[in-house]
Amino acid sequence: MAKKTAYLGMFTALAFVFSYIEFLLPINLGIPGIKLGLANLVSIVALYTMGASWAFPLSLVRILLTGLTFGNPASMIYSLAGGILSLAIMIVAKRCKLFSVTGVSVLGGVFHNVGQILVAILVVETASLLYYLPVLILSGTAAGVLIGLLSSILIRHLRKITEMEQVGR
Repeated sequence: MAKKTAYLGMFTALAFVFSYIEFLLPINLGIPGIKLGLANLVSIVALYTMGASWAFPLSLVRILLTGLTFGNPASMIYSLAGGILSLAIMIVAKRCKLFSVTGVSVLGGVFHNVGQILVAILVVETASLLYYLPVLILSGTAAGVLIGLLSSILIRHLRKITEMEQVGR
């Protein structure tokens, strides 16, 4: 338990640093709201190495810390909606075992954007924002593939390290 708690703290700090890097180096493709989602890399690795019960608080704390540090209440609400929906979908996708790590990541990237659009529709009170969704689905897919590929490499290496630690005991 103590080891997992230490990992949770380390993963939270790493996700926060990745969020800070994205804050410092915004990707400007002429379309507002598109981000790579570097912090999601940590959430996916945590989901696969520690489980959903540890990945959820990690994501929640990271979103709250990032929102309080770099954002505002509105950005925090959008991030929470996207992050919670994204993680919920990733947990279900991982459990059904139909998707690879990259597939789970793509679903996470897409549903993060879906969650944010749904909140925006409620806030602005117009469904016309749905026209923006195809662009966000494409960007979520692209980011999800990249983050998913990186996540699978990290997960593979972390599992090897864990196996080596267990053999060495």
